[in-house]
Amino acid sequence: MTQLDRRRFLLASGVAGGAAVLAGSGVVTWRSLQDAAASRPLPAGQQVLVVLTLYGGNDGLNTLVPYADPAYRSARPELAYPAEKVLKLDSELGLNPALAGFAGLWKAGRLAIVRGVGYPQPDHSHFRSMDIWQTASPAEPVNTGWIGRWLDATGDDPLRALNIGAVLPPLAMGGRASAAALPLGARRTVPAALTRGLTALGTPEPADSASRALVRASYAAEQLVQASLATAGGTPEPGDQESPAGSAGGQGSLADQLAVVARCIGAGVPTRVYSVSQGGFDTHADELDAQQNALGAVDKAVTGFLGAVAATPHGAGVTVLVYSEFGRRVQANASQGTDHGTAGPVFVAGPRVRGGFYGDQPSLTDLADGDLKVTTDFRAVYAELLAKVLGSDPGRVLGPLPGAPIGFL
Repeated sequence: MTQLDRRRFLLASGVAGGAAVLAGSGVVTWRSLQDAAASRPLPAGQQVLVVLTLYGGNDGLNTLVPYADPAYRSARPELAYPAEKVLKLDSELGLNPALAGFAGLWKAGRLAIVRGVGYPQPDHSHFRSMDIWQTASPAEPVNTGWIGRWLDATGDDPLRALNIGAVLPPLAMGGRASAAALPLGARRTVPAALTRGLTALGTPEPADSASRALVRASYAAEQLVQASLATAGGTPEPGDQESPAGSAGGQGSLADQLAVVARCIGAGVPTRVYSVSQGGFDTHADELDAQQNALGAVDKAVTGFLGAVAATPHGAGVTVLVYSEFGRRVQANASQGTDHGTAGPVFVAGPRVRGGFYGDQPSLTDLADGDLKVTTDFRAVYAELLAKVLGSDPGRVLGPLPGAPIGFL
């Protein structure tokens, strides 16, 4: 990883304090999104991918819990969830108690869980492992991300991919093109009198000439788009000093980020890929409460987002990918946490998903130096999303593909 890429990762993941807006034309404003939605809206039938990165290395064994396996409780007696607290999916596996919304998606057949996901020769470094996941290049470091290479291969529209937050993650950086970035800024209040006056400009009147009626109709349409994109508190702009959740870099909470994505989709912004993120998964100590709180925020934000977009014209084509850079060790440590591991579950949710389990569940006794053995290469997950959501040739983005298609879409 280059120094610049490393710094971007640090900023995006919250490992380093502070944040900086990337300079250049890639930073967009609400106005440019509104203009794009009005002038070249997302065509009917186009699918949308939302990529959710969980920074820190989420403990997969306490997310998708092997509650019926005695080796689970033996390896982490005080950290293991008792069977009665797990949200059971079958006779062997269940979800963390914080994932009630995900359990509902499972019952509705809209949640796929790909088990044992990772890459060959795993690396326990946050930076190297996340670099591998985001660039989709396990063998050697590269300077482009998998979504960035998709951008390079598929056209010139600068809004085809949008990161919610000021700092682009490596996955969004291409050789010729990179995703746009939308910082979430401070809330602004428009005086009520001004709002009424502006609204009146879009209200038709019987005395209007044909040209004036056309202007009013156009203005009313623009106001509708703006209302669809606006947050409850106002219109955020890059450069504001505060974000809605008080986080650095105009990032906002995951719920804030996904609320923006939902409004963009509802308004018809011509974006095919959105990137959002949440940190807080590096649980070396006191894991139970910390991870459960973090997973609860993910559960609420993702299920709320899917509910919000369901009624929009493009809601039926929205797919959400949820992943982290690695799982954790099978054995608990002395601080009732877990240390950096390898394989973990990946979640794919949405109306087009074939719900169920995919990939083999890693053994808790047949380990590689105390780590779970990878049973599914993460590039196979990406390949299916590229082919079936984005309609692209995965080979152009990922190179030679490992194994057969998974089949969750």
